[in-house]
Formats: sequence, structure tokens, C-alpha cells
Amino acid sequence: MKKVNYFQPYCLKTLMTPSFEDQILALREVINRYNLHYYTHDEPIITDAEYDRKIQQLRQLESENPEFKTPDSPTQKVGGAVLSAFSKVNHEIPMLSLGNVYSAEELEAFVERLNNRLDTRDDLLFCVEPKLDGLAISLLYVKGHLLRAATRGDGRIGEDVTHNIKTIKNIPLTLKGQHIPELIEIRGEVVMPLADFNAYNQVAEQQGQKRFANPRNAAAGSLRQLDSKITATRPLAFYSYGIGQVSSEALPDSHYQRLLQIKAWGLPLSQEVERQGSVQGCLNYYHSILQKRDNLPYEIDGVVYKIDDIKLQEKLGFVSRAPRWATAHKFPAQEEQTLLLDVEFQVGRTGAITPVAILEPVFVGGVTVSRASLHNKDEIARLGLSRGDTVVIRRAADVIPQVTSRLAEKNPHFEAIIFPDLCPVCQSELEQIADEATIRCSAGLFCAAQRKQAIQYFSSRKTMNIDGLGEKVVEQLVDADLISTPADLYGLHADQLVELERMGPKKAENLINAIHQSKQTTFARFLLAMGIREVGEATVNNLTEHFLTLQRLQQADKEALQAVDDVGEVVAQHIIHFFRQSHNVEVIEALLEAGIHWPQLTAKPQKSLPLSGKTYVLTGTLTQMKRNEAKVLLQTLGAKISASVSAKTDCVVAGESAGSKLLKARELGIAIIDEEQLQVLLASLQNSTG
Repeated sequence: MKKVNYFQPYCLKTLMTPSFEDQILALREVINRYNLHYYTHDEPIITDAEYDRKIQQLRQLESENPEFKTPDSPTQKVGGAVLSAFSKVNHEIPMLSLGNVYSAEELEAFVERLNNRLDTRDDLLFCVEPKLDGLAISLLYVKGHLLRAATRGDGRIGEDVTHNIKTIKNIPLTLKGQHIPELIEIRGEVVMPLADFNAYNQVAEQQGQKRFANPRNAAAGSLRQLDSKITATRPLAFYSYGIGQVSSEALPDSHYQRLLQIKAWGLPLSQEVERQGSVQGCLNYYHSILQKRDNLPYEIDGVVYKIDDIKLQEKLGFVSRAPRWATAHKFPAQEEQTLLLDVEFQVGRTGAITPVAILEPVFVGGVTVSRASLHNKDEIARLGLSRGDTVVIRRAADVIPQVTSRLAEKNPHFEAIIFPDLCPVCQSELEQIADEATIRCSAGLFCAAQRKQAIQYFSSRKTMNIDGLGEKVVEQLVDADLISTPADLYGLHADQLVELERMGPKKAENLINAIHQSKQTTFARFLLAMGIREVGEATVNNLTEHFLTLQRLQQADKEALQAVDDVGEVVAQHIIHFFRQSHNVEVIEALLEAGIHWPQLTAKPQKSLPLSGKTYVLTGTLTQMKRNEAKVLLQTLGAKISASVSAKTDCVVAGESAGSKLLKARELGIAIIDEEQLQVLLASLQNSTG
């Protein structure tokens, strides 16, 4: 009988399982490396969500093994190292970070701890506010004048960034109003507003410059410029959230009232700051802000609850790195990391080749994501992607998930992503227009991918409006070789359709009737259905009103086209190129022969309207009215509505989260009005026209 060594498996298991001390030391080393990249280099190598998980893991291990807890642990520190390029600033009152809760149960436990420490069962009053995702800043005012500004740094020692802070337009150099203390330190967050962040990145991409990974990274990188002239070009903003040291005690005993006092002195304050008197009230606020999140002008990653009574704050005090009287309720992560398994190359309606990342599924932004956009060839090169890389995925609201960065060090054994030389569908040559990032298949309708997309677009609601002709039906019709162009739709018969999957006789008859009804249309709808590049609804309306007939439009040269509002050199070239392609002309002729027709247009009599000859551009989100409503009202007053900003534009209406169009309007010196000014304008002009 073979002798069994019972001791050997136990020894192997002991050797293979790291001790608690080893686990703690390893986690500390990893987190310190993350901190160095995040706080000092402004180059995160891990997502915020993953970082939080590591910190939570370390905190749990230290809690269960207190003999290994040391003062230099990342759980006992705030922020990162101070950069040697800046002067050091000692914070008289440390700038601590906040503890976190992630659920209603954790919030209830937090409030229970407060009640126990305060020996009360009464509901506590909280000051609640969004948790802005930027860079914490201290502003020191002496006799009402800004003397010094510093970053949080490691919580006790920060960096002097006074010269850079003075370039931020919404930070006053001098406080205004009454009862300003001799010395007061205002604390808050510097952010790059989302609209400005998106516009900045768009311009940077066009100019071949480095893009920022996220608004927080943009704010931090901008404030740490050694040349304040560079910071001055960055669209930064500041929001107050509290007071540090102060020479006078003549301040309200309410945190909320102190914030209102700060606002009265001229410093910015988030409009979302409120007071709530119960756990349920705090939770209601959390869900309200979470719902508003994507419409706020800045990036946030949660909400903050602070005991409102200053005396209770003082009584509760602090732990090593955070106040006991405040906590952050974090939102579900919008960024996560996962593995890049592969990249597929899709062909769109206009032939654009779009790379799509195939990912190891990851839960982010409330959904499981397995595919994400990579935009174009330049983006793949910028990210330096290879199959097998660890990448960061971002998903906000209904935005298509995107790969924002690569985290892992390059593995030489990984296979680099190579953009194809030929169309992945039809193997035709690819082409790229100068100054354009997009690469396209040159085959047009002869490419099966473009064919399907073009027919789907042709039959959509805003074009020919063929009810029942959805994506799946179009795919079956093309795959069965029943149609190859939009014109072929008008030669279909019901008995051909019933052979398709999930297409019974009644459904087939309804679709044939819908195709027949679509023959009666308008010139604008027909032209839009052609899918000419960069020719949208506004441009189509201007073209049809100007040329009146299809023949005149087809014969127009570049100069004649550019005489139309909203048509620049690039759009004019796209129109000319479209009508020069013989296969496009053949499809148009076949459609007209099939019976498509529209009422003859006649030149509109010139009316003396107040906005005649004026071109307006609408951008951003309007809150009091819909964009289409504003567009119609402007058009009834004689204005032309353009989809893009150019030297011909007279005025830009900028709603919330306006981006690159607003930036271009500023560059060109074009008049800009907000929604409130638009309503005043419309009311006055409507009254004047009776």
C-alpha cells in the first residue's frame, strides 16, 4: 500500500497563498504606483472604479489585520506627491478627501454611526451637492484680495498655482460685498466644463495635437502648466464647496448658509446645492442628480452629503484622511477596464470605414458592453492598440461606448491592429480626402454594405417614409438579389416578398402599398433620400428653394452652389461629385421612370420679414423649447437656418452643452445669443410684425 504524505499538500498550499502582510504590501505598492501616475504625471493607468476597488480591498485587509496598518499606507494619505516645479504651500488646515458609500444601505450605516457618536435619534440636516470631478483648489483671500492659490497636493502640502488660477475667468481677484473676513480660505474644485472639453478635443484632433483623456485630466494638466499663458487658453471653471482657515468667526453656523455667503462675495457655486433633512431626502437627491447627470455642464461622479451644522461638524471631527461628518455617494462607474479581443471594420452608408473594438464583456454605465467605437485609423494609431491590450471603456448616458485609452504596458507578443488597405466587404480600393480623418470605400452602391445602408436611409421616415421597410427586410432583399438600388424597390411584387422570413401575405401587401404611396413626395425629401455627403435637412431645404428643379441643381457648378446659404466649398464639391457619378444618375432616372414625383416649386415672393437675409445656426440643448420649434419660428420671421457655422453666419443660438460650433463662432467673431435672448428676440419681432 502506497504511503500518503498528508503534510506535503498543506506545505504547498501555505507556500502558494500569500500572507495577509504580503497581500497588504503588494496592494500598497500597486496603489502607490497608481497615485504617482494619477496625481504627479496626470496620466492615469487605471480607471477610477478599479482604483476605488483596490483601495477598498486594502482598507478591508488593514481593518481585519490592524497589526500591519502603518502611517504611510495609501489609506492614510490624501492625493499625491508635490511637483518640484512649483513652490510648496503648507495647508494650515489639511485638505482631506472623503469617505465613500455606494448604496442606500451604506448611507444608512453612515448616518447611524453619526447618530451614535452624537448620541441622538433625531433626523440630521445635511448640505448636499454634486461631487465635481476636477482638481481640488485652495484660494486664500487677504483683505478681500486673492493672495495665493494652491492645489490639494498630499493634503498637507500643495503646489502654488496662483498665476495659473488668476487666468480662470470665473474666479474673482477681489471679493465684493460686506463682512468679508480679514483672511479667508475658500476651497473648491477646478473643472473643464464638458462642452469646452469636447470642443477643445475636437480642435486638438483637427490640428494633430494631443487630446485629453477626460475632463479631470484636462483640468489637472492645464493647472500644472509652468507657463500661465498656456493655462489662459484652456477653458477652466471653478466651483466653491467650503471654507478652510478664516480669521473671523462671524460666519453662519450652517454649512449651506456659508456657501451662500461665499456666493454673495462673488465666488461661483453649483446651482444644485441643497439641504436635506433625512436619509430618504438624501437618497431622493442622489437619484435626482443621477438623472440630471448628463445635462449638467460639468463632469460629476457622485454626490456629497455634509452635516449642515458647523458645531456638529466640529464635534464629530476627523479620522486620519477624511472628515467624519461628510461622505461621497458614488455613482455607478462610467469608465471600466477590459481586454481588447479584436477589431472589426464596418462599412457605413457613405462608405466610411469604422473600426469597432470587440471586447471582453464588461458592465459599465448601467449596461454590459462588448463592442465600442474606435472612430478612425488615426485613433487606433493614437491609442497604439494591439489585440490583447487592457483598455479603458467609457459610456455616458446613451452615448456609444468608446475606447478612451490603453492601460497595460505594450506586450511585444500582442498583434498590432492594422487598418485594411481594401474595403472589407467588396475589396474595392479605399480613398481618403485631404484633411479628413475618415477613410472610405470608393465603390458606392456597388459595395453591398453601402447598398444596404443607402436603401435603408432612402426609405427612412425623414426621406421617402416607406413604412415597414426596416433593416432586416432590406438585408433580406439585398441578400436575395431582389434589389441592388433604391429604384429596384418600385419593381417588387407581393409574391416575391412572401418568400422572406416573417413576411406573410398581408404584411407583403402593406409594404407594396407603402412603396407605391412613397412615389408622391417632395423635392426636398427626394434630394435628402439621395444621401449626398454632408447634405442634411437644412441644406436640402436651401438647395430646393434656390434651384426649384432637379435639372437646374444637377447643372449647377461650384460657384452657383456656393451662392446658396449653408453651402461651402466642401459641400459644393460633394454635390458635384455625386451628380457626376454615372451610377447615381442612372438610379435617379430609374426612380423618376418608376413614377416618383413632387409638386412643381415656384420662386417664393420676397416678403419684408425682419430676419430676411439673415442666417442663423442652432447648437446645444434648448430647455424652454425644442430645436425644431425654434427653427420654425426663426424661419417664419425670414431667417435661413444653417447646419454649420461659416463667415456667412449672422448669429449663433447657443443652448446648453454647445460645442465646436460655439467655439468656431467665437473664433469668427459672429454674434452669439443664448436661449433667453432668443425668446426675447422672437417675442419682440413677432409683436412688431403683428
